[in-house]
Amino acid sequence: MMRNLPFALFVTGTLVACGSKMGGGGGGTGGDDDSNPPDASIGGPDPNAAFEVISKDAMLQPGDQITYCYYFHTSNTSEILVNKWISDMSPGSHHAILFLNPGATGQPADGTLDPNGNCGGLNGTQASIWTYATQTEHQEENLPPDDGAGKPLAQKIAANTPAVLQLHYLNATDQPIAAHIDLKAYALPTGTAFTQTDAYVTYNQDISIPPHATGVKATGSCNLPAGAKFWTMSTHSHKQSVATVVDDGSSAIFSSNDWQHPGAMNWMATPFYTFTATKLTWTCTYDNTGDNANNTVVAGQSASTDEMCMATGYFFPSTGPKFNVELNGNCISLN
Repeated sequence: MMRNLPFALFVTGTLVACGSKMGGGGGGTGGDDDSNPPDASIGGPDPNAAFEVISKDAMLQPGDQITYCYYFHTSNTSEILVNKWISDMSPGSHHAILFLNPGATGQPADGTLDPNGNCGGLNGTQASIWTYATQTEHQEENLPPDDGAGKPLAQKIAANTPAVLQLHYLNATDQPIAAHIDLKAYALPTGTAFTQTDAYVTYNQDISIPPHATGVKATGSCNLPAGAKFWTMSTHSHKQSVATVVDDGSSAIFSSNDWQHPGAMNWMATPFYTFTATKLTWTCTYDNTGDNANNTVVAGQSASTDEMCMATGYFFPSTGPKFNVELNGNCISLN
């Protein structure tokens, strides 16, 4: 369970909420013929999926940049062990993140498409679980099939779990468009011996970039789970960011100069990656020379006016996800 923190921090940190009401263009109708989610996905529904969710169309006017929350329950009727994801997003989608909220109360009704972008903090007692993320129109993510001892990695998802998709859209065209996502989860056969894997996510609340400043750095350092092996690592930041780095002590294990599509470092087979240090350190470098140059830019959810600095990865063996916030020079673990 998470300790009590200000609600704004809970939402922003947990969700990586890149929200604003003024971001990618393109179209895609999804075959919707009523007020329910589209009848057909971009790639077509797959009866072999353990569960599939197709979000309701978001109607975007030219120039709109909006982050939506799409609420639903997973349709699996028993616990599943997910070892593969496939997602298809309509053109104009910047990113999508799937969060699970087991035990949440007060979640909006299934099918709710909320444009406020604040997709978490539903029960105020535990952090939402970062489960899957994509920044490409079509993505297939296969979890490693062998942990080094012959067992596949998998993510446990309980039956009918409350969930929310955070969907960041931008209509860069001169015509209205409809945008949505089709997300499919595939599972191991029931009874398969497996090793659990979960997300390790960090968030830096200590960001303050003065007007017209360049080369400003935000750094955080958080404890790692004992014996953790990582199979992927990336970063997340906003448009003032010119460089992101994840360090193992003094050595960089991942770096990127592209805030929109940072890419990832993957280790898909033994020996995977084990940190030599006891902490993960991540740093973002910013130049405040764009349309926010006259303002002090701080940590926050708006992709237009605020900044973020995050490290995101997946590790095993796990007994649950790890979410950490750098606040006032200290790393606070929320689970």
